[in-house]
Amino acid sequence: MRVSIIGYGEMAKAIAKGLKGNIEFEVVGRDEEKLKKFANEFECEYYLLDGFDITDKIILLAIKPYALSEVSMRIKGKAEVLISILAGKTLFELEKYIKSKYYLRAMPNIAAKYQASTTALTGDIKAKEIGEKILSFIGDVIWVNNDDEIDMATAIIGSGPAFLSLIASAIEDAGVYTGLKRDISHKLTKGLFKSFTSLKENYDTIKNQVMSPKGTTAEGIYSLEEDGVRGKIMKGIIKTYEKSKKI
Repeated sequence: MRVSIIGYGEMAKAIAKGLKGNIEFEVVGRDEEKLKKFANEFECEYYLLDGFDITDKIILLAIKPYALSEVSMRIKGKAEVLISILAGKTLFELEKYIKSKYYLRAMPNIAAKYQASTTALTGDIKAKEIGEKILSFIGDVIWVNNDDEIDMATAIIGSGPAFLSLIASAIEDAGVYTGLKRDISHKLTKGLFKSFTSLKENYDTIKNQVMSPKGTTAEGIYSLEEDGVRGKIMKGIIKTYEKSKKI
């Protein structure tokens, strides 16, 4: 199996890092200097986009959504499988611009470079196994039912690291405000997120186990709820989903 990655941005690099040593791949793009740099870093072959023949290839499309039309005019042929990680671009739109036997939409996140992504995947069921095999090298894969669910997943999986970074930064800053040295607060915050991922209980159970009557956690939860933090987080994710439908 060989994968042709079209694009050389940060997500393309993250995926390449996960695939390196597991699946053979090549990179395709417009800028030869950037292609050479990518190819040297990941020890793969590179090809210029203009006239690139996708016939019978497994294509992993990792470009900006707005570039779909332009890229489609620069390539030729009909792919075997097209795996797109373009936010907001439906399976119908992909079929309109790029010819392929099978189509898949995927939404990984930046943790792919550490093989720790959670990737949502949907599309032609006949290509599911191929998509899952490729994407499993960058982390866990969750199959969802349709385009709309991918867009919903984008708001959580794709944008989620930015949201969690905002929360983590606030927690770290709060530690500094209360008197901790920056490096200690940073380590404690990183440790908190690492510890949290190991918990198996549902979120309400975790909260209830930590939150004792008239305790310190109860006071903090009350303050956060009074300020509407939960609603604001939900609103941010919902707005992200709505934006993905307009791209």
